[in-house]
Amino acid sequence: MRKLTDIINRFSKARVLVLGDLILDQYIWGDVERISPEAPIPVVWAKRQTHVPGGAANVASNIRSLGAKVGICGVVGNDHNSRILLQELKKAKINTAGVFSEQRYTTVKTRIVAGHQQVVRLDWEHTHPLNNLENKRLFNFIKKNLDKFDVLIVEDYGKGVINPSLLKQIIKLVKARRKIITVDPKEEHFQYYEKVSAITPNRKETECALRYLKIRDRTNSFKINTDRLLTDKELNQAGKALLKHLKLDCLLITMGEKGMQLFEADKITRIPTVAVEVFDVSGAGDTVIATFSLALASGASRLEAAHLANFAAGIVVGKIGTATASKEELLDRIGSV
Repeated sequence: MRKLTDIINRFSKARVLVLGDLILDQYIWGDVERISPEAPIPVVWAKRQTHVPGGAANVASNIRSLGAKVGICGVVGNDHNSRILLQELKKAKINTAGVFSEQRYTTVKTRIVAGHQQVVRLDWEHTHPLNNLENKRLFNFIKKNLDKFDVLIVEDYGKGVINPSLLKQIIKLVKARRKIITVDPKEEHFQYYEKVSAITPNRKETECALRYLKIRDRTNSFKINTDRLLTDKELNQAGKALLKHLKLDCLLITMGEKGMQLFEADKITRIPTVAVEVFDVSGAGDTVIATFSLALASGASRLEAAHLANFAAGIVVGKIGTATASKEELLDRIGSV
């Protein structure tokens, strides 16, 4: 474990740029004491509300919490919610020079929580792809600033920022500059991610991706029924097929209580979960991509980076709401094993 500790202690020297869908997570906290006379639904007595950065903004928050320097690139609306989000990002000392205001909603996910139970979620969002002018603004910012960073993380929540036109240009640019590029994917967008360094889908996203990519029709050795949940053996086949099909350096599949599975060209490694308690999985994927990418930028091997991401995910699922893992928590968790 000493090697992992040494990597964590190098986090402060890394510089990370996050591109993706910026989300404001709003929480309304209260209690339920009765059922509404108007409909069979609980009446929540609201007591307070909080806001935290979500989506790509949560990835950036995780990186900052782990001690690294981070910049963020994306779009927000010209509205009150954008001002709340930008204020939260600046409070966390996240560089927002790459955030542009556009004619669309700032994406907001409002969760109403009674006690420890989420009752309902309300989303405000636009999901149409950015237009050519908006794509150009983001690309020009990344082109101008990429050399200031060690790794680019693409956080794709399917809200329109990550689109084929923009990503094709960016992957080509990042590869030409010999930088690391990692992606937290959206299942229907897997075809966009060809030749990135790594992607970090969960098991469900992996299964869905097979249907979109139709990989089973392109190789005689991969014939499984994607109309049902995959067995562990089929998941191994799927991971190897995705790795080859998308020309990735590696693939990290998260599997909830079963931990993670790392696919590299010559081997598959199962990493058991280290979660002690699971209260809320909101944003756990953000923590995984943040920690995995930051570790790679800090000189970790792919396997070492996956182990660190596994430890970090085990920390955040033990918290309620969108959360981050700190450098101190990560060191403590590793030290306790």
